[in-house]
Amino acid sequence: MSSTTDTDSRPFIESAVGGLTAWLLGYVLTYLLVATDIETSPLNRIIEFFEGDSATYELVGWVFYNAHLVDVSYTGLGPFSPPRQFIGGEDGFTLLLYLIPPALLVIAGLAVGRYSGVSELNEGALTGALVTPGYLLLSIAGVFLFTVTVGDASGAPDLVPAVLIAGIIYPVVFGAVGGALAAITSDR
Repeated sequence: MSSTTDTDSRPFIESAVGGLTAWLLGYVLTYLLVATDIETSPLNRIIEFFEGDSATYELVGWVFYNAHLVDVSYTGLGPFSPPRQFIGGEDGFTLLLYLIPPALLVIAGLAVGRYSGVSELNEGALTGALVTPGYLLLSIAGVFLFTVTVGDASGAPDLVPAVLIAGIIYPVVFGAVGGALAAITSDR
């Protein structure tokens, strides 16, 4: 069972766009679900007090990275740092947020697989995993976009886990699952 598909026929651009779209939709869905609570959160009010501006979109980004199992790291706060994880636990956001990234990546992998017309399982998985570059690009950019600085203190998603877990492992695994589903359900 060998694959005879030429690498030139793989949808690299379309897959990257699928990864970008999955990441953006994931952030938007997270924003829609948690922004109202974050706007009125004590952490946002403290940031607003010291900086004059709300940090809602950055803090939603923290929750989005938490949904990828990426914690937030702080510098310059000493022992008074906020939580590193905002999903679950006492007064945390719903655990259902953990389903958003995998679901959107499976859908992106499925869409790319359908677009490519894959019919073999291994080719479908490979094609679905091609959503990784687009997802990785925004996972790296998001670390810097979602950095909050107040005086000498700052907080942001951890860079290395953001790259490895959110940017590589999640899209490779769940994109491949979606691509494999496209192959399994193809008309051959």
